[in-house]
Amino acid sequence: MASLPIVNHEDYFAKIGDDYKFPINKFGELADYLIKKKVVKKFHKPYPCSDKTLSRAHSEKYINDVKYKTLNNLAIKKIGFPLVDSVVQRSLVATGGTVLASKLAINNGMACNTAGGSHHANYDSGAGYCIFNDVAVASHYLLDRGLAGKILILDLDVHQGNGNSEIFKENRNVFTFSMHSKSNYPPKKSISDLDVELENDMEDKEYLKILKFYLNQLNQENFDFVFYIAGVDIHLNDRLGKLKISDEGIRKRDELVTKNFFSKGIPLCGVLGGGYNKDFNKLVELHSILHQSCAKLI
Repeated sequence: MASLPIVNHEDYFAKIGDDYKFPINKFGELADYLIKKKVVKKFHKPYPCSDKTLSRAHSEKYINDVKYKTLNNLAIKKIGFPLVDSVVQRSLVATGGTVLASKLAINNGMACNTAGGSHHANYDSGAGYCIFNDVAVASHYLLDRGLAGKILILDLDVHQGNGNSEIFKENRNVFTFSMHSKSNYPPKKSISDLDVELENDMEDKEYLKILKFYLNQLNQENFDFVFYIAGVDIHLNDRLGKLKISDEGIRKRDELVTKNFFSKGIPLCGVLGGGYNKDFNKLVELHSILHQSCAKLI
């Protein structure tokens, strides 16, 4: 019996303590939750991403500044994480995880990482808890090897995927779609191939109606691979979100997206994206909806 390939590594849980707004321990708890719920028996374990693979989406100087911890204080502040060994390792392994998940999706139709979606990282800088842009790196990996020809980055995080839109602004082989809160971070938006800006306090019915409309538009294109950034910071109790989407709304969203592409035989790689729910156990449960939705289809 086939099962959904899910990628995880113990180094996703960087040792930075509990004093940061980013709930870093969700990565370890999510892995335990997926095993407990029998979504997965054994994870696929990634290697740290190589400099060569990283360099397709990031400058050599930026890669070295991160790896050797020589970023200036302003650049570190922009990222939001302390630049310590465990954070550097986490960034390399999580990026390698999305590369691995994308390869597994090619072979299995779907695969998921239990991290990833670092969509604010740009060619030569990080921002918003994002150091290396894993989806951009993995997109280049697939294109360079002829494993994909036209990629869709479907970003449904509450924040605009400005890093992806900048990295791929002149690349016609990658289509960037971002459906996000109009008034949320980043304050200055980039320009994606298609941006959908949502008003504050939007609820399930309107959100899903808009998503269905744009999925129908995207279905007119000939994509042969999809990266799905399934941020759950659209939730009504998220600390950094400005929408009012319920648990059930997120479940319907993920099922709508995954079924849409699976039914067309288009490989999909799901990555976590953002989530900062006030209730930590709820946050883990919400992130697991992506993996559960994909697992039902395999």
